Amino acid sequence: MVNISIKYTGDLHCDATHGPSHAKLEENAPADNKGKAEAFATTDLVATALGTCISKTMGIKAEGLGVDLRGMKVSVQKEMSNDSPRRIVALPSEVHIPLPANSPHREVLEQTALNCPVHKSLPPEINRPTKFFWEG
Repeated sequence: MVNISIKYTGDLHCDATHGPSHAKLEENAPADNKGKAEAFATTDLVATALGTCISKTMGIKAEGLGVDLRGMKVSVQKEMSNDSPRRIVALPSEVHIPLPANSPHREVLEQTALNCPVHKSLPPEINRPTKFFWEG
């Protein structure tokens, strides 16, 4: 179990502290929801979690396969609902992999990305198409 402690500092800002490492993260409401967009918004962190989870899960698998994914880039777009309740409706992502399209590890790495813990934790109502670009 990991504890994250959050302190509300006013003006729709929060400071979060990661228990084990004491790393800090600022959070602010987005401009389209009464905030100043001065830091990650809560829903931005969901998109960030998906992208970093894809990256690290693929990195773990690649290390086991003896493959170096250094330089891989993941982009996640966050799409919010236009109706109530306000919510994330889509998290389309692109994964740019520094390996050739004919890599023998292509299928296993793509499946690893699609089965990362965050991907599997999101509800099915959130559309999350993932495109892979093999660029080695």
